Amino acid sequence: MFKLGFFMIIPSVSSEVNFNQNKINKSISKNFNKISPTFYKLISEWFIAAFSNFNDIEKYIILIYLIRNDFIFYRRNGIIIDYDTFYKDKILEIPKINLTDISKDLDIPKESVRRKIVSLENSGVLKKSGKKIIIDRSAYETVQPIKTLTNVSNLLSIFSEILHKEKIINSKYSNQQLTSVIKKNFSFCWYQFYKFLFRYIEIVKKQYPDLEAFCIGMVIMLNAASHKDFKDKDISLKKWRDEISDADKVGLNTMSISDISKIPRSTVVRKLKILMKLNVLEINDKKLYKIKFSEKALKDGTKIQNEVLKALSNFVVRIYNQSNLR
Repeated sequence: MFKLGFFMIIPSVSSEVNFNQNKINKSISKNFNKISPTFYKLISEWFIAAFSNFNDIEKYIILIYLIRNDFIFYRRNGIIIDYDTFYKDKILEIPKINLTDISKDLDIPKESVRRKIVSLENSGVLKKSGKKIIIDRSAYETVQPIKTLTNVSNLLSIFSEILHKEKIINSKYSNQQLTSVIKKNFSFCWYQFYKFLFRYIEIVKKQYPDLEAFCIGMVIMLNAASHKDFKDKDISLKKWRDEISDADKVGLNTMSISDISKIPRSTVVRKLKILMKLNVLEINDKKLYKIKFSEKALKDGTKIQNEVLKALSNFVVRIYNQSNLR
């Protein structure tokens, strides 16, 4: 890898063909129960953090969509910037914000995009300079992925154990090793993470257009997937889909969901009604909520999950190839 000041030129990734994505996809499906608690922790905590910053998940998504321009620039120019350099004294100028493109790419109504951008301007995160928009340093501090980086590294570490056991890669990697690798190749790795994240959001919005409701659903899903008697089982993806509804024997009440998600209890109550209408939850006589898919919801969820796993396996392949993790 050739150094260029603070930059590094991206090496050839032609070896990707050797690191077969179909194998990774099959491995994820086969070992999904081992992966799911860490995966849902990553997703759940990302959405919770997104809501916590602005009390509005879509507003946070719009912000990282704009910041993603930095990662796209480095990617197109074949440059890698490390984590510390990327977040040092950072601001970003955008010549023009195209509301139509944002609306189309994020599946958010154009008028909602306009209102949320005005709100970001009022809070000082975005600043106008003539026709240009300046993304303030505070925005980079807001989206700096301290916890997410740890969660991504933990997920990739679990992948390495599984892939090593199946002789797809030669070594296992600790979360500390993977954190170091991601920080060194940060602009590339986080470009790939955002690519996965936006694809993930696009997929789940087909079934859960209300992202706050989805966030609450993820809290309840994580509670089930992390249940000791369930997560220690050896369950493939197909069996996992059938058994997740019975994994949590107790459930969560609205106050616990609010405490975990950082979403006000009154909002939680409203969003739970949305999830109940989607037939993905049930409530018992103690007013505790747990995952319970109807036949239709399970069928729809299966299609979505298959698309998510393809996006996830693509992310894993890209990171492992770029970092020469074999």
